[in-house]
Amino acid sequence: MKVYIEKEKKQLDLAAKTGADLLEKLKINPATVLLVKNKEIILPDEALQDSDEIQILSVISGG
Repeated sequence: MKVYIEKEKKQLDLAAKTGADLLEKLKINPATVLLVKNKEIILPDEALQDSDEIQILSVISGG
């Protein structure tokens, strides 16, 4: 699947069964990002397919 990491402006081609599995492979803390699958926000436990396009977006908080 195509994976775009917004913070690093990097595009990768990886395989993973779930969003959590993908984040673990990339050593990214799930609490710091949003996962977007085919333009829809998903939870980390959602299944992924090889044909999916995944974006990993950084969560920014402000006050």
